[in-house]
Amino acid sequence: MLNAGQFDLFAMNRAYRLAGFGVVAERSRMITELGDRIRTFLGSEQTRSDFDWVLGDETDRRHYRVTIARSDPKFRERCTISFIDLTSQVQTERSLRREMTTDSLTGLLNRDGFADLIEGIEDHASSAVLAIDLDRFGRLNSCLGSSAGDELLITVARRIKGALRARDTLARIGGDQFGILMSIDKDREEAQALAERIHRTLTTPFRLTGYEISVECSVGIAYGADESGDSAELVRHAQFAVKRAKVSGRAELYQFQDFAIARAQFGMETELRRAIDNGELRLAYQPICDLSSGRVVSFEALARWTDRDGREHSPTNFIAVAEESGLIVPLGRWAIEEAARTLVRWDAAALTPCKIRMAVNLSAIQLQRDAIAPVLQAVLDSSGLSGDRFTLELTESAIVTDPDGIADTMHALKALGTTLAMDDFGTGYSNLAYLQKLPIDILKIDRSFVTGMLADRDKVSIVRAILSLAQALGMRTTAEGVETHELAQTLAALGCTYGQGYFYARPLEADAAYAMVQSGSAPS
Repeated sequence: MLNAGQFDLFAMNRAYRLAGFGVVAERSRMITELGDRIRTFLGSEQTRSDFDWVLGDETDRRHYRVTIARSDPKFRERCTISFIDLTSQVQTERSLRREMTTDSLTGLLNRDGFADLIEGIEDHASSAVLAIDLDRFGRLNSCLGSSAGDELLITVARRIKGALRARDTLARIGGDQFGILMSIDKDREEAQALAERIHRTLTTPFRLTGYEISVECSVGIAYGADESGDSAELVRHAQFAVKRAKVSGRAELYQFQDFAIARAQFGMETELRRAIDNGELRLAYQPICDLSSGRVVSFEALARWTDRDGREHSPTNFIAVAEESGLIVPLGRWAIEEAARTLVRWDAAALTPCKIRMAVNLSAIQLQRDAIAPVLQAVLDSSGLSGDRFTLELTESAIVTDPDGIADTMHALKALGTTLAMDDFGTGYSNLAYLQKLPIDILKIDRSFVTGMLADRDKVSIVRAILSLAQALGMRTTAEGVETHELAQTLAALGCTYGQGYFYARPLEADAAYAMVQSGSAPS
């Protein structure tokens, strides 16, 4: 109570005494901390006031729920104060929150904790977020096992942390992705410098389970000054920049068009999924001709997409979206089925099997995620076609992603009677030992070596070398990008088997392609 303007503590229970709040008003910690609040309450018309009170420092902090209430309305200068000790509850909640925002493997902040940290900084303009994506981690994890993968992540985290300044914070924001919140002291070059330090610190090989493993990373940077202050957006934008870093091989800054491109890709993904479900795609067919006779021997089936508004979408764009989203699996299945339906229609129109093969491309993602051989077997069974009517084209990059697994798939496809071709040969990183072991029938020479070949001795030498290699391995060859009669004659003289390009025809609709089949050769 207030007595002549001074506090007087006239009654208290044992719990109050044990809490150590003080039994003499002049020396009471409670009066020292809450005196002004109690005076304000007593001078008001309130009958009750509830609030939280924190007492002590970091090492010995207590949390209370305080209630001030009038014990008797007749005595306006008296009140009752009660305390509920919430310390245990607060500590439990904080412990749970800490567990929820901490990565259990590395002990770093996880994505939620990282977002909270960014949200809590006062000056976004002088900060930057770096997203670090480990290249090839998925392959290393699958080859060496999850324990080795975990050990690698822990070691990588330690190395990256060693490259940071004391005030920079490292977090694990994804399976093989790390995030860094750094403060900018002078200029933005500090973020670039940090990215370079991280690249350098990871160049020394890691020793894991008897292996020396090189780890490369891609770094994307987003600056707080360029953002609206949304922590989730800042992290997401740094991750957008990582995509360009994977292509360029250097640290990249987030640019606004990255987000616009990503949104456009998501929109295209939605439209493409609908187009696949509704059968809105079609195949175009580009002839592949025997260089010595000019006879059409097969067609490459190429996906084409015109949407409901009449817009023609570039295959380069929608195939990339299909691969990234996983839609390449239903798209690839549709291509095989549609190619088979076309062959069946052509055979029916000719009243006999027309002996034309159909070449269908298989992407690396499709080979990894789908069982191609059973899919083709089902198509052959339903269509009545034999496997030798199909040529399946794989790129070098598809083979090197998982040589052993792809080899099994290729042998299974070969057992069905198909012809197997390696597409874009010479642009990748073929292991000649695998090239010898795999059941490849045809090497397709990339158009970059063929176009302009007649005026470039180096290109002639490369083409000649590929043809010699194919001959030594007992393989046939197809030259892409044949655009002139002279080029076709030169390739034939060098020993190339087949040619494909605008000299023979651009990709044709099914009816025009069948007309070429009936004529037996491409126009010259």
